[in-house]
Amino acid sequence: MYVIGVDLGTQSMKGLLIDPEGKTVAESSHSHDPSYPNPGWAEQNTADWLHSFRCIIAELLEKSGIDPEEIGTIGFDSQVDGAVPVDKNGNVLRNALIWLDRRAEVETREIGTRISQERVFSLTGLNLDSSHVAPKLLWIKNNEPAVFEKAQNILLPGGYMVRWLTGENCVDYSNASSSMLYNVSKKCWDDEMAKAVGVDPMLMGRIGAAEDVVGTISPKIAAELGLSPKTKVIIGSGDEHAACVGAGLVKPNMVCDITGTAEPVAAVADKPYFDTLGHLVETHAHADQRWWLIENPGFVSGGSTRWFRDTVVRLDNYDIMNVMAKESPVGSNGIIFLPCMQGAMTPTWNGNARGTFTGLTLSHTMDDICRSVFEGIAFGLRDNIDRFEEMGMDCSQVRIVGGGTRSPLWCQMKADLLGKEMTCTKNPEGAAIGAAMLASVAEGNFKGLDEAAEAMVELGDTYTPDPSKKAAYDEAYGRYRACYAAMEPFFDQCYNQ
Repeated sequence: MYVIGVDLGTQSMKGLLIDPEGKTVAESSHSHDPSYPNPGWAEQNTADWLHSFRCIIAELLEKSGIDPEEIGTIGFDSQVDGAVPVDKNGNVLRNALIWLDRRAEVETREIGTRISQERVFSLTGLNLDSSHVAPKLLWIKNNEPAVFEKAQNILLPGGYMVRWLTGENCVDYSNASSSMLYNVSKKCWDDEMAKAVGVDPMLMGRIGAAEDVVGTISPKIAAELGLSPKTKVIIGSGDEHAACVGAGLVKPNMVCDITGTAEPVAAVADKPYFDTLGHLVETHAHADQRWWLIENPGFVSGGSTRWFRDTVVRLDNYDIMNVMAKESPVGSNGIIFLPCMQGAMTPTWNGNARGTFTGLTLSHTMDDICRSVFEGIAFGLRDNIDRFEEMGMDCSQVRIVGGGTRSPLWCQMKADLLGKEMTCTKNPEGAAIGAAMLASVAEGNFKGLDEAAEAMVELGDTYTPDPSKKAAYDEAYGRYRACYAAMEPFFDQCYNQ
C-alpha cells in the first residue's frame, strides 16, 4: 500500500506520496505564516494548517492518479514546542502558541522557584526555558484561565492534526521529550516536573512510539478529504527528529544539520548524554525509539533569511541573496549578525536576546550585510558542533537536510567554517521523508527504519572544506562570539520580560 508523509512546518506544510518500494510518486507543499502579535510572541491559526493539509491531499491525489483506497497510512511530523488548546469536541479555543513564542518568561521563572534548573536538566534533559511547552501551558493557565478551564486537552501541533483526523489524543516520545514534562531517561511523563509546573502532562495525551497506529481517519474527515476511512494514521514525531530519520540518521555517531525556519543540530546517541559543560545542547528522544538525539533544538535560521529577504532587501527569491553574498569576502568585511530574532538558543540560551547587526560603516554594501546573515547562522552551527566534540561525540559524518541544501554557497560556507565534509540529502524535504519512512514501517512495507533508510534515503552533493579559508573563518567566528558576549548583558538589561 502507498503511504503519505506530511511535514507540518512553521512556514509551510509539505507532503509526499510514497509507493510500497519507498519511491516518491508525488509531492506537494502549501505555505502558511505565523503571526507575531507582540514582541517575543508567535502564534498560528490552526485553520491555516487544515487548509494546507486539504490542499496537499488534493494535489497529491490529482498528481498521482492513485485510488484513495490504495493509501494505507498517513504519517505526520510537526514543529515541536507548540500548544493547541481544544475542548471536549476538539474545537480549538485559541491560536496555537508555537515554538518561536517567548511570552512565558515570567512563568519560566515561576517554575524555577519550585525546582532548580539543574534538577530540571537532570530529569528532562532540557533547559528551563520559555521556548518549551510547560511554561506555555502555565502561561495559558495563569493568563487565560477561561481557556485553560475549558480545555480538555492542550495538544502539540502534530497531536492536534492527529486528533482532527482520528479523534485520538497522543504524542510520541520525541515530541514529548521537548515538553519539559517528560523524563528523558525513563521515557515517560515525570511526576516531579508535573508537580513543579502545576500542569497535568496527560493534557497532551498518551505517549507512544512514532510509528504506532493511532486509528483510522474518521468517516466525516475522510469524505471531506477524498480519502478512504480505512486509511490509518500514526502518532508521528517532531520535525527535527523526522528530518534525522529522513537523512538516514538511524544509528549512533552521525550528526544532522536541519535547515528550516529554525536550524536544529542533532547527534544520534545510544544513551542519554547530558551536556554538563553549559547546557547548550539538550537530550531528547529520537523518532527512532532505539536511540536518543543530543541536540540544540534550533536557533532562527531560515526565519532570519526570510525576514531579511522580505523586509530588508525585498526580493522575490533567495537566488539573488546567494549571488549578493558571494560578492563579499569571508567575514563580511567586518559585519557581524547575531541570529537571535526570537531570543537565542546559541551560543547561550537567552529569551531576552535580539537579532543584531554590528560593525556597519559607510563603506559597507548590501552584499556584505547579506553575507553576514548567512555567516551568523553558520556560526550558530559551529557553536553546537564544537560542543558535541567537547562532549566526546563523533562528528565526522555531518549531513545537511532541508531548504539550506538548495544553497551551494551556504553549504560550502559551513564546510569551510567547520573544516568538515558536509553531505546533503538529494531531496531537501527530509522531514516529510522521515514521516513517510515511519508510515511505511507502520504499513509493513519495511521491517524497520534501517531497511526503510536503505530504500528511501538518497544522498546528494558533498562539500569538501577549503583549508585556505579556515583561518579567516576562525577570526570571524571569534568576533561573533565576542560580540554576543558583549551584547548579552545589554539584552538582559533592556529586554528582560
